[in-house]
Amino acid sequence: MSHTPHELVEEFPDKVDAMHALKQTDAHFARLSDEYHEINRTIHRAETNVEPMEDLAAVDLRKQRAVLKDEIWGILSAG
Repeated sequence: MSHTPHELVEEFPDKVDAMHALKQTDAHFARLSDEYHEINRTIHRAETNVEPMEDLAAVDLRKQRAVLKDEIWGILSAG
């Protein structure tokens, strides 16, 4: 598998252990994390032309990814 930019472990390298623990104990965090990864991989496939998409759709996905990242950071920074 090719390198996918914007993985959560790259975005928050000092929070890897906390993310792993939260994914095991917090269903909401686990859902956010899964949704982030799914959207991130879709964006990556579009950017590498594996599964091209229209620009507006890609922009919308990037916005969704940013919202999820902000919410994930909110949980991580509160802990």
